Amino acid sequence: MRGVHSAVDDIRRNVFKEVALLAYEDGDLSRLNEIPYKMIPGEVALHRADVFLERAILKERLRLALGLNMQDPEEHQPLSATVRELTEVSDAESKKHFEKPLVNIIPFACNKCPPKQIRITDSCQGCLSHPCMNVCPKKAIYLDERKHCHIDQSKCVKCGKCYNQCPYTAISRIERPCAAACGMDAIGSDELGRAKIDYNKCVNCGMCLVNCPFGAIADKSQIFQTVRAIQRGEEVIAIVAPAFVGQFGKAATPGKIRAAMRQVGFSEVVEVAIGADLCTVEEAHAFLEEVPEKMPWMGTSCCPAWSMMCKKLFPKESKNVSMALTPMVITARMVKLLYQDCKVVFIGPCAAKKAEANRRTIRSDVDFVLTFEEAQGIFDAKGIDFNTIEEDPEEKLENGTGYGRGFAVSGGVAAAVAETISHLAPDRQVQIESANSLRECRKMLMLAKTGKRDGYLLEGMACPGGCVAGAGTIAPVKDGAANVEKFKNAAALKSCLETPYLTSLNDVEKAYLVTPVDGDATAYPVTNLSPETLGNA
Repeated sequence: MRGVHSAVDDIRRNVFKEVALLAYEDGDLSRLNEIPYKMIPGEVALHRADVFLERAILKERLRLALGLNMQDPEEHQPLSATVRELTEVSDAESKKHFEKPLVNIIPFACNKCPPKQIRITDSCQGCLSHPCMNVCPKKAIYLDERKHCHIDQSKCVKCGKCYNQCPYTAISRIERPCAAACGMDAIGSDELGRAKIDYNKCVNCGMCLVNCPFGAIADKSQIFQTVRAIQRGEEVIAIVAPAFVGQFGKAATPGKIRAAMRQVGFSEVVEVAIGADLCTVEEAHAFLEEVPEKMPWMGTSCCPAWSMMCKKLFPKESKNVSMALTPMVITARMVKLLYQDCKVVFIGPCAAKKAEANRRTIRSDVDFVLTFEEAQGIFDAKGIDFNTIEEDPEEKLENGTGYGRGFAVSGGVAAAVAETISHLAPDRQVQIESANSLRECRKMLMLAKTGKRDGYLLEGMACPGGCVAGAGTIAPVKDGAANVEKFKNAAALKSCLETPYLTSLNDVEKAYLVTPVDGDATAYPVTNLSPETLGNA
């Protein structure tokens, strides 16, 4: 389903546009009550049984897009009733990016899809060999009076052996799309048969929300907060993830994206591939120093959903995941040292980055997180057309090395670290393994747990294909990967060790006292450093 444009995409993106327009208008927030009627006019429903249900669902999507919690079904308040808090919070309160949970299922939007089942269809030919019956370990398959097969669902354990044996492909396997996409098995059912998230298992990867064909799942957004900071005249700097290239259409070159971001109000734009370069160097040094003397293997740190999965499912092995700061955090800290009173907005492909930035140890570094889809909503609100906008005449959004840009695709992080190690320790041979999707990551960690990956550098990415397949991407995964590869090859500098920002890494490390707290890298800024100490950063 990913990569095929749908009505769900249109609904999501129109909501983002309307929230951005509301933030730019500086007007009466009561207009929020009109948006559902603007988006769904008239008396005839566009996609569901009735127009009232569609508008009710849209109201909850708007609340989530504003960063608010969904409304309790017992409450009967207009949308605008609780929104004023968005513009009246103090600066200290604004650090509370959002209240958990991040990813939410809108109950009355859920189709109550059946849980995992194996079914025999009418295509069954009633063959004499009955291979489906012969392989069933629970004897759950029986014959009717026509000698056609059926499954007793009370006995079926959904092993799929019959599905693989039928010579007529008359057996189908059905599973909730959201549950099938969840590598943490975090989606079950509530008492009414609707999908429900077990937040003790959820790692906020967002794969459920982009695989629900009914658009019943949504995450919270910070579009409103970002635009309001711009409107207040604050210095707001965008740091853009390596997967950005090609996400806003073929006409959106790096130079045009920079120009567009200036037009919507960002004062500066920085490529997060710079932070990826520095993260690579840190992880290369850590691997050389710690594997195998201090740990049997080392996992990469950049994907927060992968890291959280390790902590939840493999707590003993999670200590082997690198403690290096992620590219987002390194880049944000560099920016904060240069512009100490600025707001930093990370723009990327990932829902889990919102949860990462909401950790108490990182809130002072990354003020807001937007996905590419949410950034597109801001561009749409301001009428940005990448076919006509002129490129930034002075600078382009091109600062990272080739290997740093490669972080956006599966295998790119491990490749960058291994390449750096080849320069630092030419005689050291590094075995690497990459897994993308949480199910594959779990398999890889099971092998590591049994000692079969000792000495390895393990890269885990929660999204199938890597960051280019994140929940907040716009371009099809294959196109995103191809665009990143082209952009990577066009880089003037290839190796992460060639980055001119290595001295900045030293300055960032000096500016923060780093100690592990609850698995996070906790930082306390040293205020006596000035931007001049960062050299060319």
